[in-house]
Amino acid sequence: MSFIYNIGIRLTQFGLKLVAPFSTKIKLGVEGRHNTFNILNKSITKNDKTLWFHCASLGEYEQGLPVFKAIRAHYKNHKIVLSFFSPSGYQIRKNSPVADVVIYLPIDTKQNAETFFNIINPELTVFVKYDIWPNFLKELKKRRLRAILISASFRKNQSFFKSYGHELRDALFAFEHIFTQNKISKTLLHSIHYNNVTISGDTRFDRVYSQLQQNNHLDFIETFKDDKLCVVAGSTWPEGETMLLNYINTEAPKDVKFIIAPHNIKVSQIKSFQEKLQVESLLFSEKENHELTSAKVFIIDTIGLLSKIYTYADIAYVGGALGNTGLHNTLEPAVFGIPIIIGNNHSKFPEAKAMILNEGMFDISTQKDFNSILNSLIKDDAKRSRAGHQNLEFIEKNKGAVIQILDYLRI
Repeated sequence: MSFIYNIGIRLTQFGLKLVAPFSTKIKLGVEGRHNTFNILNKSITKNDKTLWFHCASLGEYEQGLPVFKAIRAHYKNHKIVLSFFSPSGYQIRKNSPVADVVIYLPIDTKQNAETFFNIINPELTVFVKYDIWPNFLKELKKRRLRAILISASFRKNQSFFKSYGHELRDALFAFEHIFTQNKISKTLLHSIHYNNVTISGDTRFDRVYSQLQQNNHLDFIETFKDDKLCVVAGSTWPEGETMLLNYINTEAPKDVKFIIAPHNIKVSQIKSFQEKLQVESLLFSEKENHELTSAKVFIIDTIGLLSKIYTYADIAYVGGALGNTGLHNTLEPAVFGIPIIIGNNHSKFPEAKAMILNEGMFDISTQKDFNSILNSLIKDDAKRSRAGHQNLEFIEKNKGAVIQILDYLRI
């Protein structure tokens, strides 16, 4: 199986290079990985003490961030290498303050793994959630280097737990300890005789809760809101944007404002949406040339502001689950104690199920559902307040994973 896996990795590497000219995202990854070892050789010397954090993409980075920050503060004399597999993570966090060096993880070949660890010799490695790469982890284990996996979440249908999955299954044993999000994951690990497991929960709860201690003030959003009730639609996709457009044009009360932060900030797509609006709107990129208070819709055509913008929301809509793209982060708005509307394709997101059962979140599948739920939350102050309180309480009950991980590391 090891031979087959390594052949498959080589073919994947070759295939990515072939496809790169036709895909911006893949091209970024291919070119970025080509430069990884040059970056490491320039940044790391043999005398440096190092730590290694690895995340598949941006979501895992945000998930691991509270742990990364605590480790960074403790290991002040170490250089931290942060790796991403996905361009979406690397491009947005390539200047992360928790790391000294940010790189693309090289393709998982034996040679790359050996070269990687010859350059860095991390005293501690932290992987977040998943992205298990057998050759890197086997080399790490061979060198007897410390490694933990945090916020891990496993499902029965994954390769780790199948008869053909021993390559990935063996890689898990490179971790000296795995911190899982739930009991199901712990039980699955026990089924393959991996027993160094702690159910710590999801570090995302600690991450979003820390947002309450930060300065979330945005004067331009405050001016735009103008003390009106405000609906914030975050990480929207076309199917959700269509519902928002229809609602705003036909049913939205005059004194309600809308902030829309699309997942895709392509100019053509945003302009098309804006042209269909029958009310006054403005773009973040053009806000200096507009009277903010007069607009009804504020479109955020940039990234990095959404977590602060939720501070000003009275109701949130979170995109992704109306289509097949996957539900975006619902914990970010929940921590601000507001009700949340999502699409109905959320079966892989246990936090969504829990918040729906708590009556703090509402799922919809049709325009009629969307209009009905949004109208009820706008008109019923008590319902809106009750639902928001349930969401904040849910966050508060589930935070604490970071403390357990740091206790294990004795930080």
